[in-house]
Amino acid sequence: MSALTGTGGLIRLILRRDRVLLPAWVSWVGVVPLGFVGATESLYPEAADQLHYARTTGTNPTFLALYGPMHGTGLGSIIAQRSGFIPVVVGLISVLTVVRHTRTEEEAGRRELLGATVTGRGAGLAAALVVTMGANLVLAALLTAGLAGQGLPVAGSLAFGLQMAAGGCVFAAVAGVTAQLSEGAGTARGTAIAALGAAFAIRMAADVGGAGNGLSWLGWLSPFGWGNRLRAYGGEHWWTLALVAALVAVLVAAAGVLSARRDVGSGVLPPRLGPADAPARLSGAFGLAWRLQSRPLYGWLAGFAALGVVYGAVAGGVLDMVKDDPDLAEIFTRLGGRTAITDAYFASVMGMLGLIASAYAVSATLRLRTEEAGQRAEPLLATATGRLRWASGHLLFALLGPVAVLTVAGLAAGVAHGLDAGDLGREVPRVLGAALAQLPAVWLVAALALALFGLVPGLTAGGSWAAVGVCALITLFGAALGLDQWALDISPFSHIPKLPGQPFTLTPVLWLVAITAALSAAGLVGFRRRDLASR
Repeated sequence: MSALTGTGGLIRLILRRDRVLLPAWVSWVGVVPLGFVGATESLYPEAADQLHYARTTGTNPTFLALYGPMHGTGLGSIIAQRSGFIPVVVGLISVLTVVRHTRTEEEAGRRELLGATVTGRGAGLAAALVVTMGANLVLAALLTAGLAGQGLPVAGSLAFGLQMAAGGCVFAAVAGVTAQLSEGAGTARGTAIAALGAAFAIRMAADVGGAGNGLSWLGWLSPFGWGNRLRAYGGEHWWTLALVAALVAVLVAAAGVLSARRDVGSGVLPPRLGPADAPARLSGAFGLAWRLQSRPLYGWLAGFAALGVVYGAVAGGVLDMVKDDPDLAEIFTRLGGRTAITDAYFASVMGMLGLIASAYAVSATLRLRTEEAGQRAEPLLATATGRLRWASGHLLFALLGPVAVLTVAGLAAGVAHGLDAGDLGREVPRVLGAALAQLPAVWLVAALALALFGLVPGLTAGGSWAAVGVCALITLFGAALGLDQWALDISPFSHIPKLPGQPFTLTPVLWLVAITAALSAAGLVGFRRRDLASR
């Protein structure tokens, strides 16, 4: 029997299980750049307007850090740059999909049951990679057809679509490798996400540093840098796709070799055994939660610190955006001058960090579901430990973990910007306040995940990540897509004060906290009353 025997059947199984989720994220990601076309064309209708954008805003250090460089001066080049964060989103979705259908299946024991049938050892991994990479290629085809249908060049539209899909294919393969290394889905997922974050940080450093500072070569170390060098709508360099294909092939081959050399349910890297006697601090429900949640938290803290430093360091560059644009300069002068510009920038990037923090809060909350589905909660709850006490240990990380990561990011950004502006005493509290203002929205997303866990456990993971995705869509692209106010109000991040710069209003914060409390109570009551589930 071949190692790939049964791959077709497993592909059909994955497609059936993801018959709603898969089309939803492909459509969601695909519609965002298409919505940019009309909005951007209305702002920059003439070629002269587009050229002015390319020479000012398009080369601004802040835009280079967030989105990457422009390789042309037309409408297509503007669309390609403004969509520069989408490959990161596609990569993240691809990681979650592959780990869900590989390592998570093994943790739940379903992979072993399937392996007892006429199914090869590599069929599960192959099916997950085929479905995920196929979804990325479908996304590329939709983007190509949609953008070309709106009058943009076909070659540039094809390059743009492949750039969006390239990040997804690479990090699907990365997740395929990490799923073989560790026996835990959380570790596999966290390792792959850390690799994705490192690739994005390297791309940012390369584009902000540029040729003038001798850092542009760093872009060749990141798959996202390769995607930018494809130069959609700017004289396409098709040969860069060969780098993506080669890396994907190497990673897929490595994942296949590792899969063949390990036992089902175990990882290539053996788990590190702890001491025979646990210290007193690890006793009790909170001690167990600390043992399970602390290492991922350390990784998130390091990532947020790095992002805070980068965002704070490039904050001064936003002033260059209006230096040569009299219209923008006049608008910001009426709003408050130079301070208004940097305030608007920090309100935007802290909102982005709030979205990322909500992803951490959801992952910390989902640990409850992972422990339950892995049948590790049942023997623990058979002791004197009550359900609410056990759940509260993990929920502390869902509530206090975002406080820690946003505090680190706010301090790092405030110090970096304060040193650049020469006023640490003023800038650090303002930027830190903008970071911590995201907490009510982050907590509400975590509370929604808890409510799903307690009331409809089967929808916990899919519903929680869908909520994060909807919030990201509305927050990052809602205004550009021209969504109605009622649609924008669906995201809790639309209701938090836009600090610094705007006055702090307590009413929406209290409403968010009240909804969070209600959802949390519903989730805890539901969990206390329902039966434990094994899947």
